[in-house]
Amino acid sequence: MTAFSQPTRAHSFNAAAAQYAANRPSYPPALFDAIEDLAGRPLQGARVADIGAGTGIATALLASRGADVVAVEPGAGMAVEFRRANPGLPIVRGNGNELPLATASADLLTYAQAWHWTKPARSVPEALRVLRPGGALALWWNTTDLDVPWLAAQAGRLERHFGIKREIDRTGNGATNALADPTGRLDFTRRQVRWSRPVTIDTHLANIGSHSMFLVQSEERRAAILGDERDHLLASFPDGLVEEAYVVELLVATNS
Repeated sequence: MTAFSQPTRAHSFNAAAAQYAANRPSYPPALFDAIEDLAGRPLQGARVADIGAGTGIATALLASRGADVVAVEPGAGMAVEFRRANPGLPIVRGNGNELPLATASADLLTYAQAWHWTKPARSVPEALRVLRPGGALALWWNTTDLDVPWLAAQAGRLERHFGIKREIDRTGNGATNALADPTGRLDFTRRQVRWSRPVTIDTHLANIGSHSMFLVQSEERRAAILGDERDHLLASFPDGLVEEAYVVELLVATNS
């Protein structure tokens, strides 16, 4: 099986930005309540930089909570979709390994589904440089709730197809700390937020098809795998509707 490099997978989103924006899940209000709690300050009035902002799903929600937010996005295709969907929000090109932001300029840095595309040996010092004293770094991922049988079965099929695991580590806070910051400079507090959304099978397939493990495959292989998934899902959900269940894995560390 072909192994695709991290840069190849990261750049794959640019050609599928519209699909990503239309079908990826959002985030529940409880996530932002948890961020405020762990960061020790409200989002209202906070200077926030959303790094690896993609099409702006998280950026728009941060702005709706009253944050003064700027997006940072490396991908040209994603940036175009961001500007189309969020014409009133500022965006600059850049990435977490070399932030185009002034020193001590942010109260909060957020990475929604994006920290794993960085190199922590570079992104950790950059985050600490940009954060004000007492500022916070928040990382989160929408992970599939594998306690739900149909989602666990699907994850198993996809793992067999691709030979990779889709989910981040859930073995405990110590292991998560090491994955998020192997440099050991940050002390993360972990919180989980569960939520779900009802969608059609078509939307669900477009959602999973917008993940990099699909996007780097040939069109023929993508179609074959998604067609197989459609058959499995219709056998269990003949009405064409499913309930996607998520556990948001949130990590927050302060710049003390």
